[in-house]
Amino acid sequence: MAVRKLKPITPGQRFRIAPTFEEITKSTPEKSLIAKVKNSGQSSGGRNNSGRMTVRNVGGGHKKKYRVIDFKRDKTVPATVKAIEYDPNRTARIALLFYKDGEKRYIIAPEKLKVGQDILAGSGVAPEIGNALPLGEIPLGTVVHNIEIKPGKGAAMVRAAGGYAQLVAKDGKYVTLKLPSGEMRLILAVCMATIGVISNGDHMNVRLGKAGRNRWLGKRPRTRGVAMNPVDHPMGGGEGKSSGGHPRSRNGIPAKGYKTRAKKKYSDKHIVSRSKKK
Repeated sequence: MAVRKLKPITPGQRFRIAPTFEEITKSTPEKSLIAKVKNSGQSSGGRNNSGRMTVRNVGGGHKKKYRVIDFKRDKTVPATVKAIEYDPNRTARIALLFYKDGEKRYIIAPEKLKVGQDILAGSGVAPEIGNALPLGEIPLGTVVHNIEIKPGKGAAMVRAAGGYAQLVAKDGKYVTLKLPSGEMRLILAVCMATIGVISNGDHMNVRLGKAGRNRWLGKRPRTRGVAMNPVDHPMGGGEGKSSGGHPRSRNGIPAKGYKTRAKKKYSDKHIVSRSKKK
């Protein structure tokens, strides 16, 4: 994927950097693989079942349907890639698979996955782009995505555009992965992962260009804490343009340097080294 800079013929296009969508081969989703999203941020407007606003700054946005993604990759039948599609629910592109037994499924599309390519999942599969296999069978140094934390539960890590983790070591029933954050983590060798880097890596370079485009995404305006009154935010109040004091959330939780991770989290024993601090 690439991005393109638009000519500044309107104010909204002056700073717009847009994706090219050149890799997309199909514009309408597969009907059998779409589902209705109940009470998403856009449809609920941030309200709960009693009508009270529990999440601020969400609402509106373009109507969209959820594409059901296969994160488990538990089907061992060979499949052919029929299309690369856009998914409004995620940053990565998705691939439509046609299995030899007639079933259809969506997966997160890795970079360099081509229409017409055959892919497989399961033990004993070759470690090639798009194939899914247990981490213990993947060669050292390979980059992977869609990684399970608990066997059979489905991929939980490395699912965003351009993301990948690298397999750096194997030790008994565990393998060591270097995650996108720089964290080194132990994962069970029987957990599944998919080979390759996730598509749409240029997503980080996209610039919306205007506030209205954010509204199409279901994001409403966010008032800065320093612009509020003291009753509304810990950083509010003061004469003139005050600094606001220590940066913190509306609930008073510090925004910089304050650790919010549970002190006795179950997965602490699996973390070899923490992510690199900037």
